Amino acid sequence: MAYTVTPTPAGPVGSQYCVCKVELSVCGQNLLDRDVTSKSDPFCVLFMEVNGKWVELDRTETAVNNLNPAFAKKFVIDYHFEEVQKLKFALFDQDKSSMQLYEHDFLGEFSCTLGMIVSSKKITRTLLLGNGKPAGKGMITIAAQELSDNRVITLSMAGRKLDKKDLFGKSDPFLEFYKPGDDGKWMLVHRTEVIKYTLDPVWKPFTVPLVSLCDGDVEKLIKVICYDYDSDGGHDFIGEFQTSVAKMCEAQDAFPLELECINPKKQKKKKNYKNSGIIIVKSCKITRDFSFLDYILGGCQLMFTVGIDFTASNGNPRDPSSLHYINPMGTNEYLSAIWAVGQIIQDYDSDKMFPALGFGAQLPPDWKVSHEFAINFNPTNPFCSGVEGIVQAYSACLPHIRFYGPTNFSPIINHVARFAAQATQQEAASQYFILLIITDGVISDMDETRHAVVEASKLPMSIIIVGVGNADFAAMEFLDGDSRVLRSHTGEEAVRDIVQFVPFRDFRNAPKETLAKAVLAELPQQVVQYFKHQNLPPINSEPA
Repeated sequence: MAYTVTPTPAGPVGSQYCVCKVELSVCGQNLLDRDVTSKSDPFCVLFMEVNGKWVELDRTETAVNNLNPAFAKKFVIDYHFEEVQKLKFALFDQDKSSMQLYEHDFLGEFSCTLGMIVSSKKITRTLLLGNGKPAGKGMITIAAQELSDNRVITLSMAGRKLDKKDLFGKSDPFLEFYKPGDDGKWMLVHRTEVIKYTLDPVWKPFTVPLVSLCDGDVEKLIKVICYDYDSDGGHDFIGEFQTSVAKMCEAQDAFPLELECINPKKQKKKKNYKNSGIIIVKSCKITRDFSFLDYILGGCQLMFTVGIDFTASNGNPRDPSSLHYINPMGTNEYLSAIWAVGQIIQDYDSDKMFPALGFGAQLPPDWKVSHEFAINFNPTNPFCSGVEGIVQAYSACLPHIRFYGPTNFSPIINHVARFAAQATQQEAASQYFILLIITDGVISDMDETRHAVVEASKLPMSIIIVGVGNADFAAMEFLDGDSRVLRSHTGEEAVRDIVQFVPFRDFRNAPKETLAKAVLAELPQQVVQYFKHQNLPPINSEPA
């Protein structure tokens, strides 16, 4: 039981691309009783694996005399989808006031990845002792929650009979929205566009995060100021008012909310002053801007399929120069790519059964070429159990097939697209398909592949292509629409960019995690983009 103890919580672990923060709540059940005269006084310590060592991130309070504690202190962690974030929850019975863990009795521990917790939202597992045996009947329950307010507010504003500020014309009005800052001063949050030459402006609807507008507090006062635009920057003040989001939400499409725009100086000077015009809230709607983690915590499953290139250009797998040659370490570039991507994605699929398909080989017994075959030779059940199952099926099939050609991608893309098309019947975001294609070279059926990708861009699926070997991968870069929109040979544009291409050679000497980060970096936004485009909420989403 070697733990690295850091008295202060470790800094942010992982890359700077933090998707968001996750809050973990921990409860224990039926913990071991280590105290003679009373019950155990448990506390929980959270460790994260950093460079192969367990580093302490934080610990909870101590629950006195309690074998079924629910800890009030929460653990907050930066969540990175594209990394394997290994966590260990260790429970101890507090015996002394020491910070050193060896001074306290060990009650059991549980290790998993953060991905496992968020994909289940809540897990209950057996606590284990150092020897791997159960810690009595001790169990631990961990629940995850995203720590962010994902609500956005959409406002549609207009004005009526605003004060005329320009000598030879009307006004050029715009609005500014302010919230109270921590220093007590008003802080600018949003500025509308300028509407020229009118005293009755209608501004375009705009959307801002609720946290930006009022810190998420709908009762908080906000100030709205109306100005007349001047090109020299000396904008003329028309009037102002204070309101709250709760008040503005009273506005409905048929019943707009009218608020008087007041100029305090004019109000003091003129006895019969009413206002400097009316600002109208035509509509005010609060909705949720769902994140990738919202969809995962809501129960969305990532359905993972692997497509492997068995064309002759890979070389004879028994020859050490072949890309399919399994070296004495038991690996090659194909296996490295499968492991890098699979070990992340497998946490997000509850049954961990993954179809693994091959293309470009002749198959026994009649040696016909196939561009879409199950590598376990079971066409009715091409599923492999976990990433290990894919690796075993891959190694087992190599001696039984003849590498051939050509390199056709479209059959495998269309195969996964058929399943993704069935999932479009879903009323909430329950399934998203990911196809990993590993290939050594140039695509033979480019027109068909472009067409297949453009069609797939309308479906809940993404395609990851890892190029192995040293071939020319220009065609793959073309499919990855980062620099321009992909078109099919008929001219139809892809609805969204769903292809991510990475050449393995760029990562040969890098730590294995860097390949996964590069390959999976765009996936969360692709998932969110699809479900938003289809207007599909997470399965268990709360109303805004």
